Amino acid sequence: MVIVSAVFVLAYTFIGGFLAESVSDFMQAVVMIIALVFVLALGITAAGGLNAVIGNARSIPGFLSLFTSASPTGEAANGTALFGAPVRYTGLSIASTLAWGLGYFGMPQVLLRFMGIRSEHELTRSRRVATVWVVISLASAVCIGLVGRVLFSDAYMAYGSGNTENIFILMATSLIPPILAGLVCAGILAAAISSSDSYLLISASAVSKNVWQGLIHKKASDKEVMLVSRIMLVLITIFAVFVATGNNPVIFTIVDFAWAGFGAAFGPLMIFSLFWKRTTCAGAIAGMVSGGAMVFIWNFWISKLGGAWGIYELLPAFVFSCIVIVAVSLFTKKPDKKILTEFDSVKA
Repeated sequence: MVIVSAVFVLAYTFIGGFLAESVSDFMQAVVMIIALVFVLALGITAAGGLNAVIGNARSIPGFLSLFTSASPTGEAANGTALFGAPVRYTGLSIASTLAWGLGYFGMPQVLLRFMGIRSEHELTRSRRVATVWVVISLASAVCIGLVGRVLFSDAYMAYGSGNTENIFILMATSLIPPILAGLVCAGILAAAISSSDSYLLISASAVSKNVWQGLIHKKASDKEVMLVSRIMLVLITIFAVFVATGNNPVIFTIVDFAWAGFGAAFGPLMIFSLFWKRTTCAGAIAGMVSGGAMVFIWNFWISKLGGAWGIYELLPAFVFSCIVIVAVSLFTKKPDKKILTEFDSVKA
């Protein structure tokens, strides 16, 4: 199924490019939100109502607290997971959780949406639509997790096994007839596709336009750029399949690492490009390389030291990238007057 899904995404991205990606994302968003709301409604009904769901959450020590985390024992009684004393959040865990928000500045699937804006006047409406969609979809997803604790408490016992990530599928297949459950579960595939096609498109475009045409062969024709872009699409897809079929049972750990990589590599550059006109080309390249490299260095080596070094790698890598962008930009030639004039005109 990983290979089938990869071929499907590659095919329509390969043929249709940005237009296909935009249209498919709209349709996938519709499928996702319908599936989430539908399963949530059925789950609340099966769980005995909203009060039963909230009551169950309150019965778990530390689960609804802003200062503590629930501590599962890995055991069950009458099919219900047992919990020990709650564990208090540390400053390190709070900082690591908050650092996740920094990743949005560099996410391709987020930045790519701005390419589809026909006019700046559409930003207000698009912001409202996006905010409403996010509130509904994320609230539904979180609530499905809460409902799942009531209906399938034992599925949450084996933390790290990936069982908790399957709660949506478990609810759908248990509460809905098979054919309809298959359609609902397509919402999961829609969520994966809506991100993967964005990663594919922006990565291939970056290599073909910025690296091939921008650095290697500046006189490359549009046809040649398109060929390079399609070759990169295939290569990136093959690499993605290799990663997806690895031994890691928890998808979130893969997403967590990728989120840090994209956020630290592109996030600081996006911010400095928009708000600091002294940013230079050398500073931009150095910031991207250093931010991306620091994510690997921190995750595989520095974090192993434990203690304060165990913080989520996105935060130190993001800060390091910012420092490098500023330092390199200040020690290199100022941007051309044409660039500075354009910056001031856009800002005004």
